[in-house]
Amino acid sequence: MKRCPECRRDYFDDTLSFCLEDGSPLVYGVSEDDPATAVLTAGDAPTRAQIHITEAEAEPPSTLGGETERQTLSAHRAAEPQEGFETRTEKHSFSAHRAAEMKPKLVINKIFLGTIVLAVIALGGFFGYRYFASSTKQIESIAVMPFVNQSGNADVEYLSDGMTETLISSLSNLPNLNVKPRSSVFRYKGKDTDAQTIGKELNVQAILNGRVVQRGPDVALFVELIDISLDKVIWSETYNRKQSELVTLQSDIARDVSNHLKTKLSGTDEAKVTKSYTNDPEAYQLYLKGNYYKEKYNQDSYKKAIEFYEKAIQKDPNYALPYVGMGWAYNTAGNWYLPSSEAMPKAKAAGLKAIELDDSLAEAYDLLGINEVWYGFDWAAAEKNFKRAIELGSTTAHGGYGFYLLATGRIDQAVSELNLNTTLNPLNLNANTNAAFGYVCARRYDEAIEQARRTIELDPAHWGGYEILGLAYAGKHQYAEAITNLEKARSLDSNPDIMGYLGYVYAASGNTDAAHNILAELGRPAPNSYVSAGSLSCIYAGLNDKDRAFEWLTKSVRDEHSGAIINVDPPFENLRADPRYKELRRGMNLPE
Repeated sequence: MKRCPECRRDYFDDTLSFCLEDGSPLVYGVSEDDPATAVLTAGDAPTRAQIHITEAEAEPPSTLGGETERQTLSAHRAAEPQEGFETRTEKHSFSAHRAAEMKPKLVINKIFLGTIVLAVIALGGFFGYRYFASSTKQIESIAVMPFVNQSGNADVEYLSDGMTETLISSLSNLPNLNVKPRSSVFRYKGKDTDAQTIGKELNVQAILNGRVVQRGPDVALFVELIDISLDKVIWSETYNRKQSELVTLQSDIARDVSNHLKTKLSGTDEAKVTKSYTNDPEAYQLYLKGNYYKEKYNQDSYKKAIEFYEKAIQKDPNYALPYVGMGWAYNTAGNWYLPSSEAMPKAKAAGLKAIELDDSLAEAYDLLGINEVWYGFDWAAAEKNFKRAIELGSTTAHGGYGFYLLATGRIDQAVSELNLNTTLNPLNLNANTNAAFGYVCARRYDEAIEQARRTIELDPAHWGGYEILGLAYAGKHQYAEAITNLEKARSLDSNPDIMGYLGYVYAASGNTDAAHNILAELGRPAPNSYVSAGSLSCIYAGLNDKDRAFEWLTKSVRDEHSGAIINVDPPFENLRADPRYKELRRGMNLPE
């Protein structure tokens, strides 16, 4: 049996070395049933007299008894038998024996205790460092979530969306900060998604939420910055301003958010973040309205967008951003709602004017690069503009650059660039659709199917994923699956691109009647819509009517300045051995 010398607790398990109450080293002790008897190891036999304690010894002498009591105690002790040399030697031997026996155990116990202490210190230091690092680290990635319009008026939705976009643009000017683009964050609009889910899906360290309330001439904006790793709000602020102060409000918010993302903003960084492209609040609001309609991507909205951009420019002719927005609106309209020959020159002129006013606008260079790929066929200029846009921080420019690489025949590089675009913009539907199309152009159909399905998972109501999934199945000659998916795309948006590919697949599958029906339908375009020659040439190529296919393809290339990717687009596979195909490529300034 062992005993704790501090709390006097007995232990019958001889394997224990330390008290479970206070951690003191255990020693061999006496039983609680017999407090006057020591339990010794074999070979130790001191007498009871040697360990007996009298009542006089157990009680301390009273100070009230004075000298007489102390003398009586001394006399009592003198009368007791005294230990001899042999007894003292025996006790000394016992002590030495116990000490020798305990020493190795005590050394081991000290080592064990020391190890525990060091482990606790190390763990404490690790978690302490981790907490400290989390709370003081510089945030390097952020998603600005769509601000919520709490005004109770749908007519000011443009304001909440526009302030979100402006802040995204401002923060994108910070070096070493990955800011998710509009296309990635706006899929969460109107959804109740928690911060941890958003952080994981977008792979960001922080998110910024905002709420906007407009009451007459007054605007209130509440923002909060959430650190994903800490799962808590690390900063929040409420701004109350007049609508006439919207421009300065945006600059103030951008500066304040930036200061809570970085340990300290340099003067140059602050100037970039707080840059105001106009001092006219009315021009700024007109620009935001233009953006709001541009992002709807339909026939009516692109016209409204252009009208608002033009009004913004009338208010401030030196305002560069409305020119960029106008250029993208015309780019969207080209080949869908307007002939490319009408839309694309206007898009280019707007982009050039924007750069003339401000040569630091990445979106303007991206616009000019796309314009050259799909209309101008100046491949050197296209590459230069895309690289400049990427250099200035554009992530979406990788998509346009990927199509430039497809057009110029660098297929593997194109696939890598299109995949990089999805990596940087994981929830961007266009980026994911284009990556799937890149696999189709590379004839990597299984990977195209996988990527198209991922796109559909992001948004089952988006037609692009179904269109590319249909093309991929057609490449594997699985025409039933191809037609099912292309018909699904058609039910979501009957634009000429889908119709052309659907007619091609019907023809390739042997259903020529269905292909001719689509040709007839495209020959009766809806009011104010436009059917590109390229869509018609796809169907004739599928029907193996090469003369009609080249007739419409020539019109597409020479008159519309379209058809940039005819060298990789699946419908034109059976035309590439024809001399007329090489002539078309020369007209596009492409090598044979």
